[in-house]
Amino acid sequence: MTVHPSLQPAIDAWTQTIEAISELVSSLVDGEWNRPTECPGWSVRDVVSHVIGVECEALGDPRPIHTLPRDLFHITSEASRYMEVQVDVRRHHTGPEMTGELEYTIIRRSRQLRNERRKPEDIVSHPIYGKMPLVDFIELRTFDVWTHEQDLRRALDRPGNLDSAAAMVARDRLIAALPKVVAKDAEAPRKSAVVFDVNGPVEFLRTVRVDENGRGRVDGSPSLGPLVTFTTDWETYARLACGRLRPKSKKVADRLKIEGDHDLAERILANFSVTP
Repeated sequence: MTVHPSLQPAIDAWTQTIEAISELVSSLVDGEWNRPTECPGWSVRDVVSHVIGVECEALGDPRPIHTLPRDLFHITSEASRYMEVQVDVRRHHTGPEMTGELEYTIIRRSRQLRNERRKPEDIVSHPIYGKMPLVDFIELRTFDVWTHEQDLRRALDRPGNLDSAAAMVARDRLIAALPKVVAKDAEAPRKSAVVFDVNGPVEFLRTVRVDENGRGRVDGSPSLGPLVTFTTDWETYARLACGRLRPKSKKVADRLKIEGDHDLAERILANFSVTP
């Protein structure tokens, strides 16, 4: 048996983005490891620690036995507390220790994925993500790693891979979240439409239509009379959807154009971040 064909694209995308992180951090000097990222409370070292830790847990490694300090004010939920353990336990690791562990983790995880014999629909369980089909879990890991690759690139001022295969996985997952954001969280009126027009390295036009029962769905056709139209670039869209930018920040003002019902637009943006 070999890896199921429908799993291979996500595995390839995961491989590309995590190897890009490894290449990105391989030559960092001490000061660069401490640069802040857009993840609250996390430095470059911390983001890499998170990537290592989550992939180690996917391998089935035991979690570190570690007590968190009490002064980590960016810990605001049980999910963030859970993820912080893998980060804090590595906070004093040197650059060579970080790159060495990352490379070894990539080797082990790549071997595991190459030898994956489960079916895409087989259910896997994760303490934070819950239960989901295997293909969704691999895509989620690809999305997470790509998002953190971009965190690192912005912190280190080394842009790239905004249009990679992993970026396409991220795009699809973010688009899939739009019906809940618009119809349920923002409570867009029934029989209404909201348009997202995104340009740049990744381009797409999507309409979220809310039916008479208040349920949302996405399609690729334009709407003749949307209540709101958002126009922005792909990087800004991804940063907003992943909670890296606040909708009312100055960085967003000249990158996001809003037309239509501004009250609804504000409710949508208030619920736009869909990452843990």
